[in-house]
Amino acid sequence: MEITCPNCGFQRTIDDSKVPSRKAMVHCKSCGHRFPLKKARSIAVLLSKGGVGKTTTSVNLAAGLALEGKRVLLVDTDTQGQSAYMLGVKPKAGLTELVTRELKPKDAMFKARDNLWLLSGGKSLAGIKRMIDRKDFGGEMTLTEALAPLEVHFDFIVIDSSPGWDPLTVNVLFYAKEVLIPVSLEVMSLQGLSEFIKSLQSIKKYRKEVGIKYILPTFLDERIKNPGEILEKLRTIYEQYLCPAIRYNVRLSEAPAYGMTIFEYAGGSTGAADYKGLVKKVLAEDEEEEES
Repeated sequence: MEITCPNCGFQRTIDDSKVPSRKAMVHCKSCGHRFPLKKARSIAVLLSKGGVGKTTTSVNLAAGLALEGKRVLLVDTDTQGQSAYMLGVKPKAGLTELVTRELKPKDAMFKARDNLWLLSGGKSLAGIKRMIDRKDFGGEMTLTEALAPLEVHFDFIVIDSSPGWDPLTVNVLFYAKEVLIPVSLEVMSLQGLSEFIKSLQSIKKYRKEVGIKYILPTFLDERIKNPGEILEKLRTIYEQYLCPAIRYNVRLSEAPAYGMTIFEYAGGSTGAADYKGLVKKVLAEDEEEEES
């Protein structure tokens, strides 16, 4: 990775493996200045069930963090490539070109907003899945090899995933350290959550660093009794992970048609307020770490 001294601008290349943790101190060989080297927090938005708000959450969480002045990379690992659509952009390259090394990172990433970059997904990711399957060894580390060198350039790497359980999903879990699970407030989503947690436990046998960080209830309609009952079940079982719910809001479904985040399309809506709350909760983890 390339390291630039904030004092004199001197650049040097260091081995990724020599950075021991998310935070480390670097000593500039040119001017002697010491400064912290901070690696990005990696947050995967995952659940094997579709229709729970994964892409909506990924895009608006990433955009909200960027609005707070954080440098954010949004990675779309879904063959549908909906993150680009929701942001109203049409990148010519993305995650596929980064993984295959057809392009350098700066050419594969697309600057979608101030402080927000996108590695887009799309149909070409089907080829990456086949490439992973053909590897005799280390296929599960393919995504890590592509993304780890980028960590020093960002504060957050947010990963949008596809429904189901495929080689790229496994790769996401072998890369990310924090898992955010959106759960729509319906019975089938609770079953999907239970099944996903069982699958996650099988990954944790090989990679202890990954774990559930947040469970995010979505599509809370307070006019209907059933979602409230399901939310109470979630609170009883998963209270330590539970985030404030994202209320049902038609503006959230309208915004993608205009290529806007909820903050741009309807900044005064309940949807915007709820995702601001999620951003605040995620940033609180950074503040606690700095205090400690």
